[in-house]
Amino acid sequence: QSTGLNRVHLRSTTNKTLIAANAEGNDLAAKVYLINKATDSTLYVTVTINAQTVGKLYAGDWMFIPWSQTDTAASIKVAATNWTSSTGDIPVEYALFHEDTDYLTDA
Repeated sequence: QSTGLNRVHLRSTTNKTLIAANAEGNDLAAKVYLINKATDSTLYVTVTINAQTVGKLYAGDWMFIPWSQTDTAASIKVAATNWTSSTGDIPVEYALFHEDTDYLTDA
C-alpha cells in the first residue's frame, strides 16, 4: 500500500511535518521515501524524526528508510536549510509505503 507521491515546497527554515506519527497506525512494515527536487546544489533540507536529525538531503539526494507507524514521537519533519527568500522554494517529494492490512480482518 502507498500514500502516493506527494510534494511540498519549502519556503522557510521552520520544520514542516511530512508524515505524522499515529498511535492508531498499524504495527506492520513501513518505509518512507524522500527526495530533494531542488536544482541548486547549495540548497538542502534537514530531515528529523523525534527532534533527532537523521540526515541532510542536498539537491537531487534521496533516502529510503524504515519507519515505525505507531511511535507517536516519530513524526517525519523537514526544514529548508541555507534558504533565503531570494533563493526560491525547495521542492521535496515523499511517499509512505506500508504493509497491507486487508488480511488482518476476519472475513
